[in-house]
Amino acid sequence: MIRVVVDSIRVSLLTQSRVVVLRETEGNRYLPIWIGQFEADAIAMAIQGHEPQRPMTHDLLKAAISELDGLVRQIYISDIRDNTFFARILIDQAGRTVELDARPSDAIALAERVQAPIFVAAHVLDQAGVLFDEEEQSDDGVPPTPVSRNEEPESEASSEPEPELNEDSLSIFRNFINTLDLNDRDRPGEKS
Repeated sequence: MIRVVVDSIRVSLLTQSRVVVLRETEGNRYLPIWIGQFEADAIAMAIQGHEPQRPMTHDLLKAAISELDGLVRQIYISDIRDNTFFARILIDQAGRTVELDARPSDAIALAERVQAPIFVAAHVLDQAGVLFDEEEQSDDGVPPTPVSRNEEPESEASSEPEPELNEDSLSIFRNFINTLDLNDRDRPGEKS
């Protein structure tokens, strides 16, 4: 399993589709996952620390888990089949581990609310992950930027060899990225 964080939520200017971009913490690969507008908003609200007036579905799930003496240990993007991602929510409850099937967007929205770590199966990141060089930039000239979460500084990249990617496989993602616009988000505790 590879630890990741939410790097950004992007919006395609052409289709208005949303993508959550996960970034590995110990490397420079990114994992884009298409998500719905409501799920994107739910993730963004949690990252920004906004509390809705009434509980949203993910807030309800957080409250139910807590009331049942459960603790979300982690979420895990476990597989990709036919371009569909699959996730699992691991909950510690009464001395046992409960594992729930979930859409990645819902799992990520929950993880952001309870500050649980997010992991991706190595084969998923190998198959769908994208490598960015420091010089690579999106169409607005801004390189991908992480969301601040008071993380510890990144350690040196592991000595594991990076998966081999050719220009053809990266060009598809580059073309897609060039149609996206970063959803403007303030970082918690900062004012623009």
